[in-house]
Amino acid sequence: MSGLRGMRWRLVWAVVAKDLAVVRRSRMILSTITLMPALFAVVLPAVALLVPSLAGPATLAHQLGQLPRPIRTLFAGHSPAETWVLYAALYMFAPFFLMVPLMVATGFAADSIAGERERKTLEGLLYTPLSDLELYAAKVLGAWTTAMAVTLLAFLAYAVTVNLAGWPVMGRFFFPTAAWVLLVVLVVPAAAALGLGVIVLISARVATTYEAFQMGGMVVIPVVLLLFGQVSGVVIFGPLVVLALGLVAWAAALLVLGVGLRRFGRPALLNRL
Repeated sequence: MSGLRGMRWRLVWAVVAKDLAVVRRSRMILSTITLMPALFAVVLPAVALLVPSLAGPATLAHQLGQLPRPIRTLFAGHSPAETWVLYAALYMFAPFFLMVPLMVATGFAADSIAGERERKTLEGLLYTPLSDLELYAAKVLGAWTTAMAVTLLAFLAYAVTVNLAGWPVMGRFFFPTAAWVLLVVLVVPAAAALGLGVIVLISARVATTYEAFQMGGMVVIPVVLLLFGQVSGVVIFGPLVVLALGLVAWAAALLVLGVGLRRFGRPALLNRL
């Protein structure tokens, strides 16, 4: 705590501002920050929610018959078209949505450390008056705040998309639900923190942004497992499941960030120059 009280936040935010300026000039990071949220928040949901109007009754019934029994039970009493819209909007895209903060955070963090090394600017940064804690905080906060801002915008875009695309079937606004609010408020910040904690550890030890970003792809493995769990009916994204997921994600994120703080320092960074 004494280290936090002594933090020179003006210097920390100056580094964050510098990293943001660099990211705005990076086509690779900008494409990650814009294309990935657009894909998962607008394009795919809009296409999925058009299925009831494009598919015939027999095709729609066949698709619904492939859903796990626990999910079909949730929508007992709804028409086939309503069942599809509710399942797609409220459940199918929840794991995909978690990829947005992960990919944004990992892309930003990879560029802010490995990118510094690649651009030959890391050595100059290490000789600034910032302490190791202040430098670590700057790299983490830059990625985390960017991931949160992009994800919140993606959530708003997703809400508009599914409500408009689902209106012909539902005849009302039906999104967001309590589970989705918990997902955005609790799980998304933890997912972003966990992803950037992992990528900071990686990018501090590799030579290029591309290498760091490539190795950071492992952070989506838990999301893929959640996706398989939902497809099989083992995991259903209700409020209690999302709450438990958020607590586990925060515990993992704090653990990884703590390990990263202990291993992040000038000696380790200078050894890779």
